[in-house]
Amino acid sequence: MSQPFEIDLHSEYLRADLFLAVGRPTEAARILERVVDAEPTNEAAVELLARSYFGSAQLAKSEEALTRLVELAPANGWARRALARTLERQSRADEAVPHHRMADALGVH
Repeated sequence: MSQPFEIDLHSEYLRADLFLAVGRPTEAARILERVVDAEPTNEAAVELLARSYFGSAQLAKSEEALTRLVELAPANGWARRALARTLERQSRADEAVPHHRMADALGVH
């Protein structure tokens, strides 16, 4: 009997990071969606997924991933700033203000 194929999540994360680094955020997001589905509280994977979505202009998905990241790590200033910028890119500057303020308070420039 053969074992069902199991994804090596760490290898997939590293592969997605490489795709993002070489300017292929859409491919990175496809990989990371599976990683985050398997490990929804993994902050590093959620952050990389959000970066991938933002980099490929999938702003609604970026907002969703960043909102999840802020819920997982409320003191993550980078996530707050990125969420604010994502909201601004969707012409929702008023909603971005509290996230910019929190990022400022956390010392993120």
